[in-house]
Amino acid sequence: MKNTIIYHLSHIDLDGYSCQLVMSYTPYKLKNYNANYGAEVKQKLDLILEQIKNSNKAAYILITDLNLTTDESRWLNNEVKKLRVAKRDITLTLLDHHGSGEASAKKYDWYFLDVERCATKITYDYVKENFTFNEPSWMNAMVNVVNAVDLWKMEEEANFEYGKVCMRLVNETRELNRVMFAESDNNYKLSLLREASQYVDEKNAPIILDAKIHSLKKDFFKEETDNTLDNLATKYIVKLLGNLRESHTIYYKGYKGFLSYGVGNTSIVGNGFLLSYPEYDFIVDVSYRGTMSLRANNKVSVAQISKEWADGGGHPNAAGGRIIGFKEQYRYDKVKKQILNLIDDKESRAGDLEYKVEA
Repeated sequence: MKNTIIYHLSHIDLDGYSCQLVMSYTPYKLKNYNANYGAEVKQKLDLILEQIKNSNKAAYILITDLNLTTDESRWLNNEVKKLRVAKRDITLTLLDHHGSGEASAKKYDWYFLDVERCATKITYDYVKENFTFNEPSWMNAMVNVVNAVDLWKMEEEANFEYGKVCMRLVNETRELNRVMFAESDNNYKLSLLREASQYVDEKNAPIILDAKIHSLKKDFFKEETDNTLDNLATKYIVKLLGNLRESHTIYYKGYKGFLSYGVGNTSIVGNGFLLSYPEYDFIVDVSYRGTMSLRANNKVSVAQISKEWADGGGHPNAAGGRIIGFKEQYRYDKVKKQILNLIDDKESRAGDLEYKVEA
């Protein structure tokens, strides 16, 4: 396992992230991915397989708290077989507790199903048996908390009540977009769960954690000076966007733009980005449903861009519209491909852009 990369795909709830929290205390090279059910699972597995093919390292695909459909299981099993035929060192393990995966569990030896334990507890027990594990003193208690709330064991009152607060801690941690900032968002949630673990044995632990949630979030984003959570998160996001300039820059009619996906709050984040990186003429954020929000800073009319791209409109520095036929994606590269195809089509039809100050 020393030179093996573990590609860990897990669900997007408390149980899913807690599986990754457990794995974070193993000494191996980990790459974390998260997905909800539906098309996102397949897209994330596609991404993992692409990255394995582009690496010369041994690979271990670990899936937790996600049940695969029979079609998904068959497809993944065949893809792993192909890699093994190509002499790639690859291991596949799925640890889950959803009964809907029973058909796949009966067919594939890599599909481990146990409906009596939550995925975090299954992962915890599996890690202790199969991996080197640098277990912290609080881990067993946190695993029991997750197990109680995920399986709705209200009779375990202390664990259940603390689990409810931990569940909200994860569910309401939406400051970072998990498609654009997958690694940072994952680090954010795991960081908060590690902080939550420090109070698990305290008297009135649910009340203590409930009161600390806001400050714990601020501490993650805070650098040198304090501010509101919104301002701290905005500054952090603008910096993350800046780090993505090489891969997220687009051009339209000679104007330089930045394409983001699902970030939202464009008036604040978008304007903050343009002020921090004045070499850009505009920024456009596309939502999961294909609505777009554009911002500029007196360099180009985004109202005109919006009109040409999506028959939208607005003001020279703030505009929006909806892209007809946009397909929701869970990978940024697939979003960018759609937008570049749109740009190629529109550039051949539209006239020159011009910024005009409204009277």
